[in-house]
Amino acid sequence: MSQFDEKLAAIAEQLKNGVVPPKESVRAFLLWFGAERRGYRVIRRVRSALRRYGVATSPDFEWAYIDGQITFIKAPPEAQAPQGVADDSAPDPTYRIGRLGSANRVPTYVAPDASLQQVTTVMMSNDFSQVPVMTNARDVKGIVTWKTIGTRLALKKPVTTAKDCMEDAKTLNAAEPLFSAISTIAAHDYVLVQAQDKTICGIVTASDLNEQFRLLAEPFLLVGEIENGVRRLLHGKFTLPELTAAKAPGDDGRQIDTPADLTFGEYIRLVESEVNWKKLKIEIDRVTFVAQLNRVREIRNDVMHFDPDGLDDDDLTFLREFAQFLKRLRDVGVA
Repeated sequence: MSQFDEKLAAIAEQLKNGVVPPKESVRAFLLWFGAERRGYRVIRRVRSALRRYGVATSPDFEWAYIDGQITFIKAPPEAQAPQGVADDSAPDPTYRIGRLGSANRVPTYVAPDASLQQVTTVMMSNDFSQVPVMTNARDVKGIVTWKTIGTRLALKKPVTTAKDCMEDAKTLNAAEPLFSAISTIAAHDYVLVQAQDKTICGIVTASDLNEQFRLLAEPFLLVGEIENGVRRLLHGKFTLPELTAAKAPGDDGRQIDTPADLTFGEYIRLVESEVNWKKLKIEIDRVTFVAQLNRVREIRNDVMHFDPDGLDDDDLTFLREFAQFLKRLRDVGVA
């Protein structure tokens, strides 16, 4: 029996007996399955296992912050797998702002009566553009920004404490869809994030969004560069019947005119044939090259499913190196 089977069987028994199982972080939970991130293949595997044992997590492991805690609960009857029925279900697919790392780091804040010198020192020493004004983790009075300070000073208003230069704070629930939160963050440069228990659990700034989308953009760009490189490698080397023969079985209605009309999996189908491989006239090992294309295909599937956890470092390094490899082939004139 695998590690996750043992653990989930024990959890199911605890729940059956009315015992509350220990909490786990999402990261630790994924390690039961030998995974470090939530790619779509991992998610399907985990969901299938949970469903088999009649167990669910709260919040759902797929959408919770990766270092956040999850509780194990009995799965509702509709989420339990009937014998012999495959599990292809998934909960609400919306990406929530609470899944971002910055939404799960309790922000530094100042009290309403903190002096202007205290406020500016906190902001300057931490390189903050804004700082919340709060009396405790649930009681938000407002927010101070460099703009609110400068505006009041420019208008000769008396500013001695945080409450003299604060404005209403923009707050969103951690369950807010990430993309709908973007407009708020773009307009105000930040948003405070409120957890289920009404505490302020984080602050997401425009800089945080920039970094998040940079991490997401690089794999997309690398995959696109690799696909274009493979198409160029194949261009002009095959007849239309040969290209058409690479189509996936059962997809007879799709017309193929150029390599660009093939899917990535069909590129692999095309070049794994030794006869077709010889037409490329490249003095590199076919088996190794096909294995690398298969790895790109698997990573590509994760990238296209838009996972805020990002790629494993090894996968990202592999994409960079394979893109460079294809570029070297182009540089020496073989592609």
